[in-house]
Amino acid sequence: MNIAGEPFLVLEFADELVYLTPYTTTLLLFALAFTIFAIISRPERQVDIVFGGDAFYAKKTSLSEMRFRRFMAIACGLASMGAVVTGDIFNFTLFISLVGICNVGIVAAVKIRHVQEAAFQYGIVALSATVPLFGAAALTAATTGTLSMIELGKATTAAVSPVIKALLVLGVMGEGMAPFYAAKAEMFRAPGAPYVIMCSLSSLLIFLRVIEVVLVI
Repeated sequence: MNIAGEPFLVLEFADELVYLTPYTTTLLLFALAFTIFAIISRPERQVDIVFGGDAFYAKKTSLSEMRFRRFMAIACGLASMGAVVTGDIFNFTLFISLVGICNVGIVAAVKIRHVQEAAFQYGIVALSATVPLFGAAALTAATTGTLSMIELGKATTAAVSPVIKALLVLGVMGEGMAPFYAAKAEMFRAPGAPYVIMCSLSSLLIFLRVIEVVLVI
């Protein structure tokens, strides 16, 4: 556990485990700050410029769309917070899966055909990624007898097979991390910051957390 610092707070609820280290606390504060930002901010109004002339078109975000995307952004922030502090491999995969669902929901609410098509295609990728993601958690429990990152981190040798770690990383990539996520450029160009920004932030946070998880276990 020295990779991310020694845990200074460990909470156990039966099989549930949450722990805080200097590293996970930093990620938690980032997720919390951007979640609050998504709650109090207003969505931007996208403006399309017509090249060769002075014309421009402002696209107004409807109230119903704004409310739904704000809700999904808040849910994405909460899921990201859960993913960065959990000490249980299975709960980690659950939170990552929820982050992927929320990211798709944030973008799919945009009433633009090519954006919704990109969200649909990425939704298929995220759905497929659940197989290696939850498979890695199941194999970890089957081969080691525990899902606790703290217990796995205490092992003098690598307790988890490199193949299982590869499956975990592959699942996380499909749920919200490059290169699969970055391939859908329409999702980044969708109107309505800061909600779309939450997609990028959650992707960064889970990227940083999965590195720690793989190194610890």
